[in-house]
Parts: sequence; C-alpha cells; structure tokens
Amino acid sequence: MGAVKSKAKKTVEVPEIPIEEKLNALYQLQRVHSEIDKITILRGELPLEVQDLEDEIAGLQTRIKNFQEEAKQMNTAIANKKTEIVNAQNLIKKYNEQQNNVRNNREFESLAKEIEFQTLEIELCEKRIREFTAQNADKQEIISAAKKMVEERRGDLKGKKSELSEITADTEKEEKLLLKKASEIEAIIEPRLINAYKRIRSNVLNGLAVVTVQRDACGGCYANIPPQRQLDIRSRKKVIVCEYCGRILVDDPERES
Repeated sequence: MGAVKSKAKKTVEVPEIPIEEKLNALYQLQRVHSEIDKITILRGELPLEVQDLEDEIAGLQTRIKNFQEEAKQMNTAIANKKTEIVNAQNLIKKYNEQQNNVRNNREFESLAKEIEFQTLEIELCEKRIREFTAQNADKQEIISAAKKMVEERRGDLKGKKSELSEITADTEKEEKLLLKKASEIEAIIEPRLINAYKRIRSNVLNGLAVVTVQRDACGGCYANIPPQRQLDIRSRKKVIVCEYCGRILVDDPERES
C-alpha cells in the first residue's frame, strides 16, 4: 500500500506587540474616545429629550384612543337606554288600553302596577342617560385637552429634532472618522485588554480609563503615586493600574523620556 501523505496545517502565529506599544495604543484609543465623548456632550440631553417627547406623545395618543373608545361605549349605552324608554312607553300605552277592557278590579290593579313599574323604568333610564351624558362630556374634555397637549409636544419635538439634526450634521463626519480610528486601534490590542479598558471606562464618570501621571498623582482621581511606582510606569514594561480608582496609568507617550 502506498503511504498516505497528510499535509499538516501550519499555524501562523501573530507576534504579540510589546507592552510599550500596547500602552501607547491604549493611550491613543483613550484620546480618540475622549474626542467622541466631547461630541456626545455637545449633543447634551437632546437625544434623551427627543426620546422622552416621542414616548410622551405615544402615551397621550394611547390615552386619547382609550377615552374615545370609552366615549363610544357611553354613546351606545345612551342609545340603548333611549330604546328602553321607547319600549317602556309603548308598554304603558298598551296597558292603558287594556285597562279600558278589564273585567274586574284585580285586573285593573295588576295593569296599574305594570304601568307604575314601566314609569319607574323610564325614570331610571333617564337618570342613567343624564349620568352617561355627564361622563361623556368629561371624557370629551379630557380628549380635547390631550389632543391639545399632543400638538404642543409635537411642536417641541420638531424643534428638538431640528436642533439635534443641526448638531449631528456638524459632527457626523468627524465622529465617523473617530469611530473608524478607534476600531483600527482596537484591532491591534488583545481582546482581554480591550475588555478591561471598556469595563473601566464604563465605571468612571468622565470616561477616562487611561490616564497619565500628572504632578506625581493619578490623572484620574489625583491620588498620590509613589516615586518607585512612577519609575515602573515610565519603564513601560507592564500594565499598571491606580490602586485607588483602578484606571490604567501610563507615561505620556508623546513626552520624551
């Protein structure tokens, strides 16, 4: 038998970049993200305000729809009560005619009770109609006020959207370039370090996950950094974090050592 030759797959190992380059890349990534943060701050609360207004308008429209449905049901109830009144009036007319042909007092009294009952039914229906009409009027006022508020909120929303669009138009191109640059930098840093960077960034108020030592202190929380630790940071041989705030500490890559 002929020997079966198998081709072993060659594993191409991508050389890991030195720690110094990683730290420099993290520092540059932080600078890019800080520029993106400035754009976000420039937009301010506008995106949230737009969302809140859209949610409020949707809520008002749902409320209007619900009250309109209730008003419709109320109108149906009023119509039903009016029909009951007509039926009761017809019965009263019928019983009155029958009273003219009764043979004894017992039959007359029985018809009189039926007439009295139908009269009470008419009074009850009229009372219900007045109640339903008053409730319907209240609902119409609420619907009218809600519609007016929707128009006001739509005006506010239009203004906020216009303002946001102007800011976005001014910064959109710059933001796209910064996001592209951030992705390129992230591609050369190992995922574990990127995840740590993002985790720190999400846990601090100013978004600074990587800071330099400034006047012997952490550039994030301003805690004092001991001289020996500063030497370790300047040597750029390992990733060092602040013992107080957890930020990554780097020596300014743009400063001549």
